[in-house]
Amino acid sequence: MKEQVEEVLGQIRPMLQRDGGDVELVEVAEDGTVKVRLTGACGGCPMATMTLKRGIEAKLKEEIPEVKEVVSV
Repeated sequence: MKEQVEEVLGQIRPMLQRDGGDVELVEVAEDGTVKVRLTGACGGCPMATMTLKRGIEAKLKEEIPEVKEVVSV
């Protein structure tokens, strides 16, 4: 599943990079929890939670049904 997550993050990454940010995969747990780290402008952005939940998590769940939750670490 890690490879699938990396592939989807690769689709999302250009949008984040346009705004000066990025996302890096930290861990994919067996329970379906994906841990990511928002970096650059995304790291301190007030909209980071919305980006994480409505953007990254929504896209990962849509593409990979085994993903249950995405958390920022």
